[in-house]
Amino acid sequence: MDQSAIITGGTGGMGLATAAILGRDHRILLADLDDARLADAVDRLAALGVEADGAVCDITDRGSVDAAFARAQTSGRLRAVVHTAGVSPLMGDAEKIVRINALGTVHVTEAALSVAAPGSALVNVSSIAGHLLPSFLRPVPAFRWATTDPERMGSALTRIATLAPGRGAPGAAYSLSKAFVIWYSEYMAAAFGEKDARVLSVSPGSFDTEMGRLEKKSGSERMVGLAALKRFGTPEEIAELLSFCASEKPGYLTGTDILCDGGNKAGLTLAGMLSMARRG
Repeated sequence: MDQSAIITGGTGGMGLATAAILGRDHRILLADLDDARLADAVDRLAALGVEADGAVCDITDRGSVDAAFARAQTSGRLRAVVHTAGVSPLMGDAEKIVRINALGTVHVTEAALSVAAPGSALVNVSSIAGHLLPSFLRPVPAFRWATTDPERMGSALTRIATLAPGRGAPGAAYSLSKAFVIWYSEYMAAAFGEKDARVLSVSPGSFDTEMGRLEKKSGSERMVGLAALKRFGTPEEIAELLSFCASEKPGYLTGTDILCDGGNKAGLTLAGMLSMARRG
């Protein structure tokens, strides 16, 4: 193969399912934190006939991200990047969530832009949580610091999240960071467009992945009950969308977000939101 693709968070449900599809015509580099999980994921892909390798990568460290991108380019033109790495509200405090979800997205996006060429595509994974944050609560001035001072942006989002009442800071950080991913992917479209390349975001709803199952504790099952499709999505379903967006087929698709939530947002009325809040 003369082209490669990077999938961050590549050992997770979405990442691995996406690798199985993109691997049909790309050599895959899975980027993740756990070496043992990477080795297992590479073996599972090999059993499917997918040529893949793994790289330990900390997306909060720009040097680590650059090293992974350099490694991917040794096996062919790096044409596609699917950035699925992230953490949920139950996986850390506000600072950790912002650093991984927001600052990590800046690092991956900047690295992708540095090697972008005609036909390249970056797909950043956001969340329905980014859509549910009211527009008046989105700190766009702080978002803009991502282009000049990403650390300042991260500190600002963390500070804002900690203003949430009670123990709501991690949830607030998650919503803020995912709203940032949507905004940033749209904002960066012009820079990618100058290289005849694309960037967009995809916002999943509730999916049956390891992280998705963890979030059942914080109400995701109740969210599913309010959706048009009253079930969790499968990793294979979201992978089809992610791999299509990263392919060369939708060549005019950029600077936007695609919400894939089983009709959750469409069915989430004010009454439903209040009902969920009352149930805690």
